[in-house]
Amino acid sequence: MITGKMDKAALEAACKEIIETILFCIPNAYKGTVYEIGLPPDLVATRVASGIIDDNRETITWNNVATNSDYNYPGKPWTEYRDQPGRPKEAMSWCVSEQKSWTAEDPAHDSRSVRLQVEGVLDDFHHMEPVLIKKADFFNGNGDHIVYPTDYDGKVIWQDKDSIVVAIIKIHFKPHTIKIGGPETKIIKKLSRVFGTELLSYQLKRDSLERMRQVAKEKIDSCNILAHTLRNTIAKSGLIFSLIKLELGELRTQWEKMLLENAGMKEMKREAIAKLNSMLEKMDATSDELGKSLIDFQNRFMDMSLPPDIGEKWVHNQIEEKWKKLLENMPSKDIEVNEIYQSIDNLKKSLYLGKDPALLSSYRNISDSLKEEWTSLIYKHIDRPNPQFLEKLSSLLQDRSLNLPQQEKSRKSLMHLKALVETIGELEKNTNLVLERIMQSDNGTTKTT
Repeated sequence: MITGKMDKAALEAACKEIIETILFCIPNAYKGTVYEIGLPPDLVATRVASGIIDDNRETITWNNVATNSDYNYPGKPWTEYRDQPGRPKEAMSWCVSEQKSWTAEDPAHDSRSVRLQVEGVLDDFHHMEPVLIKKADFFNGNGDHIVYPTDYDGKVIWQDKDSIVVAIIKIHFKPHTIKIGGPETKIIKKLSRVFGTELLSYQLKRDSLERMRQVAKEKIDSCNILAHTLRNTIAKSGLIFSLIKLELGELRTQWEKMLLENAGMKEMKREAIAKLNSMLEKMDATSDELGKSLIDFQNRFMDMSLPPDIGEKWVHNQIEEKWKKLLENMPSKDIEVNEIYQSIDNLKKSLYLGKDPALLSSYRNISDSLKEEWTSLIYKHIDRPNPQFLEKLSSLLQDRSLNLPQQEKSRKSLMHLKALVETIGELEKNTNLVLERIMQSDNGTTKTT
């Protein structure tokens, strides 16, 4: 689908870039592949790029998958990989037709593990994510007459969807390290959205160039540089910041768990959420729309690790305010109300456990100076990627006395992120330079040599 909008080399480069970003930033991922999905009704799936990262997580080897893949050029049409009797079910079919991801966390019992069904391979732990683009954006408002294919039962796919699938990202993981709905799948989902934006930008660039044929060559060249810079900035800046915050959250979780274990204390957050959930059941509010929302947000908070100031606002807006509204419509005994608000207060207090003076004082495995510097960094609220901050945090993670479970993996991830942040800074600098040149050209002040 996209190859009709951009040249093959540019498509392959874009696919390699998204694979590289995922493999360098997700420690338990070791192989990535991107498949292009062609125009309807054929929806030909073709492998574009594939790479494996080495054990040291420093080098990626490209195009090293067996050449007899069904998805090698010229690809495999929809009629050959859709679900139908007598044919092994493929995750590719699900991702394309349903526009949803597929996670093989247990290949031995995975209904769509084709390698297990055909080759008897039991270790194909992977996640597949569709890359979506809005129909209106891709077809530029001219998609009303597009013919979409049908499944085996004759039902037209995508007819009631706002988007089309232009690509599939497949990431392989080390055995038993990937879970449905796990943090890695969330990162890949965010990346697929960024990738879709990048692919769409290639299409928009091509359309723009068609309209700019009569524009002076100097301005066209400048706009090309700007378009390239903006593509990279859009694709990476938001993603990098999300990954930094995710890594900081993981470090806070590990640190707080060590402090609690050292003090022989239970997890305040877990107990508070269990209490709030049991209160909802006692009030028979779990089937109510507001009650369901509370259960969802309370359980989500269990897997989150936010900076204290941000976390307090989140608890207030997503949990406390909903409880207030629920209690207004469903009055309860005073003692129950007190217990509810005490549990909510405990959720807020749990955000500060890693900086609690009593817990820090009782933990004697590291020096006081290291405690102070470490906690000031991991609990610092950052509003943008900062190379100096990442350098300082990575340096502290070299201190083995911290003894965090995933310390070395976090350090390497932060160093990769630092390198990407510095690249973004250079891209922004180049963007500003091009903008200045274009403005000078518009004002008639550009000089030619």
